Order: sequence, then structure tokens, then C-alpha cells
Amino acid sequence: MSLSTSLPSTTVDPQIWPDVAAVPSCSPARAKVTELIVRRALARLPLHARMGRDGELLGTGGPLMEVDDPDAFVHRIATDGLIGFGESYMAGEWTARDLVGVLTVLAGNVATLVPSTLQRLRSSWARRQPEGQRNTVENTRSNIHRHYDLSNDLFALFLDETMSYSSADFRTFPGDRNLLAAAQHRKIDRLLDLAGVGSGTRLLEIGTGWGELALRAAERGAEVLTVTLSEEQRDLAESRIAEAGHADRVEVRLCDYRQVTGQFDAVVSVEMIEAVGIEFLPVYFSTIDALLAPDGKAAIQAITMPHDRMLASRDTYTWIQKYIFPGGMLPSVEAIEQATAEHTALRVAGCASYGAHYAETLRLWRERFTARADDVTALGFDDVFQRMWTFYLAYSEAGFISRYLNVQQLMLRKEATA
Repeated sequence: MSLSTSLPSTTVDPQIWPDVAAVPSCSPARAKVTELIVRRALARLPLHARMGRDGELLGTGGPLMEVDDPDAFVHRIATDGLIGFGESYMAGEWTARDLVGVLTVLAGNVATLVPSTLQRLRSSWARRQPEGQRNTVENTRSNIHRHYDLSNDLFALFLDETMSYSSADFRTFPGDRNLLAAAQHRKIDRLLDLAGVGSGTRLLEIGTGWGELALRAAERGAEVLTVTLSEEQRDLAESRIAEAGHADRVEVRLCDYRQVTGQFDAVVSVEMIEAVGIEFLPVYFSTIDALLAPDGKAAIQAITMPHDRMLASRDTYTWIQKYIFPGGMLPSVEAIEQATAEHTALRVAGCASYGAHYAETLRLWRERFTARADDVTALGFDDVFQRMWTFYLAYSEAGFISRYLNVQQLMLRKEATA
């Protein structure tokens, strides 16, 4: 296979996107083996993959994936695996009219795409997460900054008026954009109910977002401390809270959850645990345990993955970590239960799944994001960023449709000590 010298169809600024602009080189033998693996995987999947503009059609039928530059596509995968797969999309080397459909097929077959022999040797060929992305107190603010401080205006383009960036809770399917704010309030209220938040409750929220949960808690009469590492989120949350007349009940603090002191009747955290890192789960739950009053409860909304896949990928550097959530890692329910049982007096007393709801939430965000492409451009985000963000939203949606991913609302109680 000869490496194509043609430029990607998407204009790529090498200063901003060096690894997207340059097609990596690898040995002919590695490229050939990768090509065989890729073709073998695609040939047995329920999709169609056209290799080259007028090339061979692989697959058993389904959504169409058009690989316009097969040489670059294979070289990227040979060099960087799934990171290369995502970078190839960012470069415009492959496209799909039904991107979610293609990614759903791949997500549903992720455990068997690579031969079992190579899976067992994963540690020898897969890239490892950079040391600088481990979620230590020193690194975490930088990791959070790279995603949540992109631009409040960017997030406002595709989120609803509550500025909630987590799974909603729909009454009916398919989800309706006009009902998304109500579905977000339903999710928040369910979590506050799980944690027993009411008048006079001393509530700690780990991960402020843009302040909607703190607002809802304050409306119930709670006294709220909410912590974040995003300056952009803090500033907008404080503004929204003051505008709603709840500045006397809510403090928004820019600090790491590990730096919080005091005692609280309830702790709530919505989709922040994914930024903790598997190695820090004991610290995360030990911190909650130490901060909760003896009869306190915690309500956690967590995106989860199957335990066997978590174990297989926990040390691997992924496309999501490189481009979207540095340092992020999805836990399994088993990992949460193990961390709490071994390191805390907390026990999971309730768990409800909402994976289908997240697929609908992501669909509404993705459709809104693509419909407002001109507004995204006006904010200064180029075509590669927009392809990256579309891929991220579609990739996540596909994960929930295929049930490779799930989202849980967990209620934890603190066991009485002798």
C-alpha cells in the first residue's frame, strides 16, 4: 500500500491541529497488517464501507461509511488506533451521512473489532495516558480548563436555557427540544429528592456546571456550597444565581473537591465522577464520606461502562482523552461499589439507569450544534473543531444507543459506625 500524498479534504491548520494535519508514517509491514485487520473487521459488520471514491464496498449492509483516503485512514489507525480513527474523521479522510449509525455499529462490536490475540497484547501496543493528564490536584484544573473554559457562548448555542450539560430525564420518546429544559429540571429534582434536599439542608455540590442544580436547591431553601475548577462556569453561575435572587443561599467556590472542608447533610454530583480518574475513585468517595454528616446521603449521576471494558481500557490513551476530556475515564458500577466498600462507610442504596435518555439528550444537542454551524464559526471555531465536536457528540450518542455506555443515578447512604 502506498501512502497517499493528497491533502485532506478539510483544511487543517497545522499550528492548531498538528496531529490532524500530518498523516503519520509507519512501517509497510505494520500498515499491511493493519489494513488486513481493518478490512476483516469492516467486512463482517452490519454497515457498508466504501474504500476509496470508486473503491470496494465492504460490510454486510447498513449505514454507509465513505473512506475517501484509505491509505491515510489505515496509516492513522496503524499508528494510533482509535485516536487515529477519530483524527482521520477530523481530517475529512472519511465521512458518513449517518455518522451516528456508523458509530453505533462500531460501538456495538467494539470488543471484537481487534483480534483477541492483539487484545491480550494491548498493553504492548496501545498508547498510555500522559502523566500530565492524571487528575492530581495540580493537573486537574488544566484538564477542566481545556473543555469547560472553551466558551460559555459555545455551550449556549446547543444547550437549553438551563445550561445543563448532562443527561435529561424525558417523560416520552423521542425527546422534544422544546421540552428539554423541563426534562433537565426533572433530572435535577430527582437527584435532590434522592439526597433529601429541602429547607435548611446544608448541601455540597461537586461540579457546579452553570449553576442550575444550585438554583433548584436554593429554591427549596437549602444552603449550598458548589465547587468548580472552571472560571467560565463559575462566573456565569454566579451571575445566574445573583439574578435569581439566591446569592445569599449559594456560594460558588473555585476549588478542587479535595480541598473542601466542613460538614454537609447532603452531597450531589452530576457527571463529574468521569473526570476523577479510576485511580482516584477511593479519594473521591473518601472525601464525600468525610464531608457527610452521620445521617447524610449522596446522590451521584455517573456515566458508566461495563466493568470488563473499563479494566481493558483503563490504562489506554483515547481519542476522547486527547481531544475532549483530558484525564477523563468512565467508571463501572462495580468499580464504584468496590471503592466505597473498601474505603468508606458509604453504600449504594439505590441505582437507576437512564441510558436511553442520554442518547436522546445527545441527539438534541448534536442536531442543534450542527444547525448552528455558522454561529460556531462566528465564535472563532474552525472546521476541524466542528468536525471534532460533531464526532464527539455522535460518538457519545452511539455509545448509549448501543448500550456500551450507560448513565446511572446512584443514592449512597452512610452506614453507622460502631
